[in-house]
Amino acid sequence: MPDTFAITVGFIVVAAVLGMFLKGRSRDRCLRDFSGYPVSIERIKGKPIYGTLFVETTGLEIGYRAEHVDAQGHIEKSFILYKGEYSDIWALVRYQDELDDRQTRARERELARTYHPSATRRYRRKTRNFFNTVRDSVMEIAGLVVGRMKGTALGGTVLGSQDKYISQIQKGVIDTAATSFEPLLERHIGKKVVLDVVKDDGIVEYVGVLKEYTAEFVELMDVDYASATADSPRRADLVLPRKLAVVRHLGE
Repeated sequence: MPDTFAITVGFIVVAAVLGMFLKGRSRDRCLRDFSGYPVSIERIKGKPIYGTLFVETTGLEIGYRAEHVDAQGHIEKSFILYKGEYSDIWALVRYQDELDDRQTRARERELARTYHPSATRRYRRKTRNFFNTVRDSVMEIAGLVVGRMKGTALGGTVLGSQDKYISQIQKGVIDTAATSFEPLLERHIGKKVVLDVVKDDGIVEYVGVLKEYTAEFVELMDVDYASATADSPRRADLVLPRKLAVVRHLGE
C-alpha cells in the first residue's frame, strides 16, 4: 500500500476519532445553561412538561416536582427526551419567579457577565470559536478526502466494504461540527435582539438578551413570555430551536 494512501487513511481515522470524541463529551450549550433549573418544556405535540432539567450528551431528563400517577396506576418520577426527539421541542422556558435564592443569584451573575463580559470571558469565547472553526475545516477536509479516495480504484476497494461505517462516522462528525460558529449571531451576543418564532397562528416576536447559540438552539434571557395557558406575561429565559426561531433585529 503506498505511503500516501496510508497517511490519508490515518488522517481520516484521526479526524473521525476526534469528531466522535467531541460528540461523546459535548452537551448542547444552550440546554446546559438550564441544567439543574426548574423549567417548562413546551412541545409541538403533547402537553407541556414541568420539572428540573438534567442534560446529557444523548438527551435530557425532566425530574417531576411531585410523583405522577398515570391512567394505568403506575408512578412516574421523570420524563426522558432523547436527542433524536428534540424536533418535538417548541421551547424550554425558565421562569424567574420559580427560581430559589441560590438559582436567582447564579442567573443574575450570568446575565451580568453576558451583558458586560470581562476581557477573560471575551478571550475564552474567541479562542473557542477559533478552535471550532479549525475543527469545522478539518472535518470538511476529511469528508472531501473520503469522497476522492472512494473514486479511485485502490480507495474504492479498501473503503467500499466499509462504506456504511464511514457514512456513519461522517454523519456523526457533521452533526457535531454543524454551525459551531455563526458570525452574524456572534457579533450580537450580550445585546438585546428581536427573535421571530414560528407558531401555528403565525410569527411571534420576543425581545431579550442573546445569551448563546448552537447548531440546534438559541438562548434568550430576560423575555416577557406568555404561554398559551397564561393570562399575562411572566419574566423568563428561553431556549428555542433554530429551525423555528430566527434572530431578525438588533434591539438596542
